[in-house]
Amino acid sequence: MASGAKKPKLDSGGLAEGCVDEPLQNFLSWCEDVGLKLSAKVCVSKQGTVSEYGMLAREEIEEGEVIFSIPRTALLYQETSRVKSVLEKEKQSLSSPSGWVPLLLALMWEYTCPDSYWRPYLSLWPDLKALDHPMFWSEEERNRLLQGTEIPEAVDKDLANIQKEYNDIILPFIRSHTELWDPEKHTLELYKSLVAFVMAYSFQEPLQEEEEDDQKEPNPPMMVPMADILNHVSNHNANLEYSPEHLKMVSVRHIKKGEEVFNTYGQMANWQLLHMYGFVEPYPNNTDDTADIQMVTIYKAALQAAQANSERELVEEKWRLLCQLEMVGDEGVFIFGQSGSLTDEELYTTLKVLCMAPEEFEEFKENEGWEEAEEDEEEKMVFALSNEGIPDLNPAWKQLLHDSALLTLTGYSADLKSDKELLDNQESYSCLSSREKVALQVRYGQKMILHQLLELTHCNLP
Repeated sequence: MASGAKKPKLDSGGLAEGCVDEPLQNFLSWCEDVGLKLSAKVCVSKQGTVSEYGMLAREEIEEGEVIFSIPRTALLYQETSRVKSVLEKEKQSLSSPSGWVPLLLALMWEYTCPDSYWRPYLSLWPDLKALDHPMFWSEEERNRLLQGTEIPEAVDKDLANIQKEYNDIILPFIRSHTELWDPEKHTLELYKSLVAFVMAYSFQEPLQEEEEDDQKEPNPPMMVPMADILNHVSNHNANLEYSPEHLKMVSVRHIKKGEEVFNTYGQMANWQLLHMYGFVEPYPNNTDDTADIQMVTIYKAALQAAQANSERELVEEKWRLLCQLEMVGDEGVFIFGQSGSLTDEELYTTLKVLCMAPEEFEEFKENEGWEEAEEDEEEKMVFALSNEGIPDLNPAWKQLLHDSALLTLTGYSADLKSDKELLDNQESYSCLSSREKVALQVRYGQKMILHQLLELTHCNLP
């Protein structure tokens, strides 16, 4: 394939001035061949971007402008791969809880095929061995650096699922199709790396409203060339839109000349960004950051506050009823953002029930958890558990929230003060490894939210 350097219109649109990046030139030439239309107002570059390749505005871009469009025929997933027919034929045997197996098998084949149709796109992928999601850290590192953040537990589940999926589904399939796949080449290690890559770079088309009503399974992920070059920030300036024939990256606000074009992966807390994408937004940039309080932690806090056996038994009974009402669960969490609770109904009901007087709870039980809802009940709950409403909560509710936040903070390996000292001392911070830095940002953001909750719920009960 001819390089993009021989096509001046690519140099004037897709490439940064003076770019001599041959893989990028080849990719942009391929993009033109497959019908991807890139605005002349942007260029792709490794310079001036927050990480690796990114997209920069060469001119002012107004809100609502199409930055690029890509036909669905240029998307990479099992339906467009050269191994489509065998994957379709064996579809039933490739069923899995993740739903990713067909895509991952297609990517394994395309990635290792020298003459893949997608080679110019695949050549632009980062080195899979350089991926640094926490799943590639040692267990000791995860537990030491990320204790209390939810990530070690999430990674343990991921690794167990990857191993099981590969051994139970992928390997038997590969062994029965050695004309296309090779167990010596398409290994568990490659599979694990591609899982991480799909987590970080794929896109998942949202269901339409009518599909959601039918409770249809989520759409499987797919690789979207050019879209996966854009970096993410919570305060993004572009968004991917879907239509029957094309996908379009559209500006959602004015973008200045020289500004980086940022997509969004959704409202992602830093722990989710690190777990799924391998990076974080430095504090306090991530306005979508959250901290979780395990549902069982509120239960433990309520039990600790009980002073007699009869009180403990009442708490246990209340918890069982909340479980039956599906308001809480052993693995559930109450999520707090920078402006308050994000799980309003569940938290409001849990606080109300756990703090009920015995006679009030008896009445609640008799009604099987049903109460006559006030007209503005939802609005009332949202405000009550916001930063503005929490200080005015019932003192018992505030105390339970306060105790739960304190219990959650004991789960971290270091306190807020220690983390703040590290962040504030540029010399000490610069000496940290990249893993230590991202872990510190995750921990610190979560602790700040929990400490904010402590301040909002500070009260002295009579």
